[in-house]
Order: sequence, then C-alpha cells, then structure tokens
Amino acid sequence: MKAHSDIKRIMFSARQIQERVKQVADEITQDYKGKRPLIAGVLKGAWIFVADLLRQVELDVDVDFICVASYGGGRTYTSGEVTLLKDLTLDCKGRDVILVEDIVDSGITLSRIKEMLLERKANSVRIAALLSKPSRRKVNVEINYLGFEVPDEFVVGYGMDFDEKFRTLQDICVLKKEAYSS
Repeated sequence: MKAHSDIKRIMFSARQIQERVKQVADEITQDYKGKRPLIAGVLKGAWIFVADLLRQVELDVDVDFICVASYGGGRTYTSGEVTLLKDLTLDCKGRDVILVEDIVDSGITLSRIKEMLLERKANSVRIAALLSKPSRRKVNVEINYLGFEVPDEFVVGYGMDFDEKFRTLQDICVLKKEAYSS
C-alpha cells in the first residue's frame, strides 16, 4: 500500500483478500455447479470484488450491475432511504441471482434490493459480501457467501470509498476518524 496520511492501519492485506476471494469463489462454484447464475454487482463499491470473484468462479455466468444510493454527501452512515440510480439490464425472472456487495452495514440497502429482485420473480437471490459489520445491522440480512466479518470501524480500499476517495487502495484499510469527522 502506498502511504497515505488518512489511513490508520491496514485491516486486510491484498494477499489476505485474494485468498478469501478464492475460497468464496470455490463455494459459489460448488453450489451452482450445472447452473448459470446471474451475478449482480452493487456499484460502486463492489466492482473490484466482482471482477476478482468472477476470475475465480469456475462457472458460466451472466454479469450485470445495479447502482443504488443510501449514503452520499460525505456521510459515514446510511440515510435509510435507498434510491435506484442504475437498474439491471438483464431480466432476473426465473434466474438464480447472486447479489455481490462490498460491505453489509445496516442491511437496509441489500434487503431492499433483494426484495425488489424477488418481486421481479427471480428464482432465488443469494448474497455474497466481502465484508459484514454485524454490530451496525438494523435489518437482518442473510449473507450466503462472506469474505470477512469486521468491527465497527470505517474501512476503505478495494473498491470502498469515503466521499469517492480511497477506492483504488489494494488493501482494506481503516480510515482515521479525523479524515471523515467534521
């Protein structure tokens, strides 16, 4: 990792992340053997996780992205309102969907997306999350494929940001509180 004055510490190194991504990909490969699931990445934070995961999954899959907003404006917590910014372009009706998210915090966003996909008659919707922060959960969401459970610290890197910064860090890092407190 390049030194950055706003980073408190590295939580997971690039190597640890890649090892765990491979394990999650192996679980998905086993569970969906003989099927062609729709991988639906949640933008913007999950795009790197989706790319790395797909390079390791040994299945034919379809890939699409959905973009929602519930943070924004430099906030470090969800507003509770989920706004659809970009919808899936592929039809999920009758499909097994794997919703891929960077971090499950309150659970509000993922529960709303999952509900929407099931209303559209997806055959099944499972969730793959790189990180889970259970101490912040407001809505119970089942995570079927999990990278790491993390404590209640603000993390950035590997696609995750604060106010559009830090997404390209290869490691998952804890951001210093003074970097996002005002």
